[in-house]
Amino acid sequence: MTAPFLDSIALTRTMPCPADPGRIIVVGRPSRGMAEVLPYLASLPNALAYNPEAVALTLRRDPGFITFYDQIVYITKVGGLDEGLALLEVLTEAVNTTWQHRSKLNPVTSRRRAPAMLDLWALLPHTNCGQCGVPTCMAFASGLLQQSRHVAECPALRQDPAFADSRAALEAML
Repeated sequence: MTAPFLDSIALTRTMPCPADPGRIIVVGRPSRGMAEVLPYLASLPNALAYNPEAVALTLRRDPGFITFYDQIVYITKVGGLDEGLALLEVLTEAVNTTWQHRSKLNPVTSRRRAPAMLDLWALLPHTNCGQCGVPTCMAFASGLLQQSRHVAECPALRQDPAFADSRAALEAML
């Protein structure tokens, strides 16, 4: 068994989460630089954006995001300090597990950007039918991006075989 990549990710501070009042952002410092492991973490399904030049990776979590830089980690929309400390422990284990299995992963070596609202909107039916609970497909795309809506809430994507490819593409993006 190989040695763990990280000993820990230590809590350095918390701050209010502007995207979700009542929640916090947890900031941690990894016990070593993350540059070497980020290409492998970027290959995981919840990876949203990766910039190897800036040594930055953003992962989606429900709710919120986890952003790794070489020497710092941010976790958004955390319920409180206890949850934040537990998440830092889980992240340490996840990084170590990814590192341990890196020979089975295809590291990402190029820049990957998160989908933009217009990327999502382009795959929607553009009917503005409102059956999803919002008045327009653009508003639905915004909800998808903010994780307040789910692809299956669009009746056309869910039921019309003509939109099967669009639904699959949206699910892969999100």
